[in-house]
Amino acid sequence: MSAPARVRTSAELIGAEEPVLAHNYHPLPVVVARAEGAWVEDVEGRRYLDMLAGYSALNFGHRHPALIEAAHRQLDRLTLTSRAFHNDQLAEFAERLTALTGLDMVLPMNTGAEAVESGIKVARKWAYDVKGVPADRATIVVAADNFHGRTTTIVGFSTDETARTGFGPFAPGFRIVPYNDLAAIEAAVDETTAAVLIEPIQGEAGVLIPDDGYLAGVRELTRRTNTLFVADEIQSGLGRTGRTLAVQHEDVMPDVLLLGKALGGGIVPVSAVVATREVLGVLHPGEHGSTFGGNPLAAAVGTAVIGLLETGEFQRRAAELGEVLSAGLSALVGRGVVGFRSRGLWAGVDVDPAIGTGREISERLMREGFLVKDTHGSTIRLAPPLTVTREELESALSALEKVLAQ
Repeated sequence: MSAPARVRTSAELIGAEEPVLAHNYHPLPVVVARAEGAWVEDVEGRRYLDMLAGYSALNFGHRHPALIEAAHRQLDRLTLTSRAFHNDQLAEFAERLTALTGLDMVLPMNTGAEAVESGIKVARKWAYDVKGVPADRATIVVAADNFHGRTTTIVGFSTDETARTGFGPFAPGFRIVPYNDLAAIEAAVDETTAAVLIEPIQGEAGVLIPDDGYLAGVRELTRRTNTLFVADEIQSGLGRTGRTLAVQHEDVMPDVLLLGKALGGGIVPVSAVVATREVLGVLHPGEHGSTFGGNPLAAAVGTAVIGLLETGEFQRRAAELGEVLSAGLSALVGRGVVGFRSRGLWAGVDVDPAIGTGREISERLMREGFLVKDTHGSTIRLAPPLTVTREELESALSALEKVLAQ
């Protein structure tokens, strides 16, 4: 009998990736092998509290029992039909997602970037078919410092030169204005404008939260100018901020919602464009599609995710524990933290550059058993699973206090 294959160490696995994987990421030097709830374990058995939650894809923690059970049940029955045929899971997914969001129709996709690309296509089609914009002249207003994905269309209207440089030429038709500036949006909107596309909270930019009234102002402006309000809630939505949707903090509803990440429960990629009937009704057979979009496995998991959100438990946890997070970070201001922004269980923390870069702080926290991720400069992001306990959250804040003092 042959001996069992030797398990490679973290260092060996990281080294093995170097020659065979494209270098489009710079991960922290941790190799995760197992996970449960808010905790992950590396190849050597070291445990870490996950304070990133897959950029909000793991809002319900790793391997949530209800989601795993839904996936197993569906795996034993049917995984893919393509949209050439109907499947028995998609109707319930769409029914419950429209009920959860208060909108009318769903266009199921897979990744967040696909949802954004689909939202752009739908907004342009609406502009031509409904608003009466002349062919090929539709424009979309977007915000500086946005992050909507990595496709060539999307990076074409990014202001992050690392994301843009070397990938042109880019698609025309986008007008970039400063974030959190209603006057700038108004100046950019004209008779050719199909939509205003914004993140209610800019995640990649460092969890930038607009002034009170900004989202309501965007809603009023777009209604007045017969323009679509498209809200990218791929990171901010589905419980992260203490509400089902971040736009609900201002009691507004966009015409189009872009959802992803947490919609797949950290199990399969699931995204969706959710919109009014007037908007999604512009699509006809053959004009848009996806082989895997709306597949029965994704629909089953997505429906189970919606079931968790329907209870309100996770929104309440994010709101209540968000107060603990905010209070803990407030106590660190002037003690290594120069500022922070938080809403629910989501925070961007600006560390004194004299103490370290965001990457350096992330590596120090990793050595203490806590996983976070840096963004620009000396900013780190905190976004633990919504299943995290108060004690676990406080332990992470204590670890941050420790590494800031090193």
